[in-house]
Amino acid sequence: MGALLAQRKIGLVFGGGRVGMMGQLAQAVLENNGDVIGVIPKGLHERNVAFSGLTDLRVVGSMHERKALMAELANGFMALPGGLGTLEEIFEIVTWAQLGMHQKPCGLLNVAGYFTPLLAFLDQVTEQGFLDAPHRAMILSAEEPEELLRQFECYKPIVADKAEWALGLEKK
Repeated sequence: MGALLAQRKIGLVFGGGRVGMMGQLAQAVLENNGDVIGVIPKGLHERNVAFSGLTDLRVVGSMHERKALMAELANGFMALPGGLGTLEEIFEIVTWAQLGMHQKPCGLLNVAGYFTPLLAFLDQVTEQGFLDAPHRAMILSAEEPEELLRQFECYKPIVADKAEWALGLEKK
């Protein structure tokens, strides 16, 4: 994935840590002469978990500031297999899209079916009426990085945000 991003001249914006899958992805982007921006809260930076050698490392005051800056800097949002933090971040950014706060693509890289149960759950939530189908369609997914990037390139945001949708005031 890192080589693919670098080859396509797609920069990486991530949480700035040197550990885990995202640290490995950042390393791969850098090794392939790509740009990587890390955004890390001061508390984590002080614990020496920041990735050194990034194109740009920004230290912010809190996790909330981190997510807001990452959202501002990124042109799209992709979750790779991960834990609670990954899920929290992708659901927050999808919720922001649902509310009309941005119109950037959001997707899950479903490596080895990792997100398949989650995608099935989202389909169930939609079938039971707790999530509108257009909002469910905002969550892209693919098993291969090339396919997910293609979906990002073709992404067309929905025309109504959740507040308008709930009131039946769809944009014309």
